[in-house]
Amino acid sequence: MTAFRIITIASLVALTVWSGAASAGALEDFRAFSRDTKAASGDFTQVVVDRTGKVLRQSSGTFSLARPGKFRWTYAKPYSQLLVGDGQKVWVYDQDLNQVTVRTMDKALSATPAALLSGSGEFEKIFTLQELPAAEGLTWVGARPKDADSGLESARLGFNAGVLSKLEFVDNFGQTTTITVSKLEKNPQLPADAFKFVPPKGADVIGG
Repeated sequence: MTAFRIITIASLVALTVWSGAASAGALEDFRAFSRDTKAASGDFTQVVVDRTGKVLRQSSGTFSLARPGKFRWTYAKPYSQLLVGDGQKVWVYDQDLNQVTVRTMDKALSATPAALLSGSGEFEKIFTLQELPAAEGLTWVGARPKDADSGLESARLGFNAGVLSKLEFVDNFGQTTTITVSKLEKNPQLPADAFKFVPPKGADVIGG
């Protein structure tokens, strides 16, 4: 999996809970989330399937987030990998390869799905949003990037009684990624160094 794809996927798990009326509608719930949630932490599971429905990858781990643009995403299974956004740069550390890939925040996120959940909140300048029919016991918001070159075809955000509980997106290769989170905590007190990353000694650093 490329560093760019990991970046776009990782930021999507910046999900949490907030107070909101279930009857308000998914789009209003999403706007409330973007407005009220400044930080979050929790666990995640992620499944990637191809256009035929074949499972390509399954993974799990933990995440933390501080908006705008700061996140820490730790893959625990099936392999160890760390992604850190410090507000200026995004670092992807592959422990097995002892390799670090670094990109500036604007190039890493830009008009990707990350802007939906960990950006500045100006998501409607980047995405076209619409309410979708209810399905799977959830209400849904659809998002399509206004930039055709973003690498993302479409995204869906699923809400359960005003709580953002699932996110799905389809990339330009027809692969669908589904992310589900658990043990969510809204606006937690995070360590001062939660989003700091220093490449390990001897690591091969690419980009910058």
